[in-house]
Amino acid sequence: MDFNLKKLASDASGFFSRAKQLTEETFLKAEKTELDAHFENLLQRADKTEEHTKKLLACLESYLQPNPTVRMEDVFYEKLELKKEGSRQSNLEHLGQAMQDAATEFGESTPYGAALARVAVTEFSLGNAEREFISSSANNTLLPIRRFLEGDMKTIQKERKILQGKRLDLDSCKNRLKKAKTLETQAVAEADLRVAQAEFDKQVEITKLLLEGIQTAHNNQLKCIRDFVEAQMNFYATAHQHMADLQRELNG
Repeated sequence: MDFNLKKLASDASGFFSRAKQLTEETFLKAEKTELDAHFENLLQRADKTEEHTKKLLACLESYLQPNPTVRMEDVFYEKLELKKEGSRQSNLEHLGQAMQDAATEFGESTPYGAALARVAVTEFSLGNAEREFISSSANNTLLPIRRFLEGDMKTIQKERKILQGKRLDLDSCKNRLKKAKTLETQAVAEADLRVAQAEFDKQVEITKLLLEGIQTAHNNQLKCIRDFVEAQMNFYATAHQHMADLQRELNG
């Protein structure tokens, strides 16, 4: 119980010191420790990577599933690791079914009914090709990008927040040392400063390693984009072949 109370008091004191330091920096232009230019560039690259990766993911999701309600339902089931009963028909498959129903009603022995039945087969084939394209893109492109945002990127932001706290602690210690008026308070402030400096330097290295890993993320996402282009190319090539065969049969 005593340990918890001491920890709570220490956390409260640390929060107050950081808040005080941040206030002085904001309104009183107090000095603060600056990060080197290379580190700042790494931070900017991480911010741009997160910004554009989120936009890219949102656009890919909208392209592969234009219906926002369906997208949210898919994410819901995926998050809970549930399996949906059956599979939802695509618009192409709905069209194929409507044509097949009409062909059955009018009779496939008639020219119109036969044409409807033949087109229905092609629409179902296009629907299957589209389903394969979406599945491939989701597994090879969407999921890896989403894992990066929800994993590596969140870790980077978490460590950046810790670094900001360590930096505030360091500058707060520097200010206390400047204001120390006795040898005793000066000795205490110097000891606190050494600890704060060591913790800050350690956190800089941790954060820097994570930030430098952004290049690996770019390389991984490059592969994701290549996989997406290949899947898209295969889908359109398959669709073109289906339509060419259909046109030839209808005009034959």
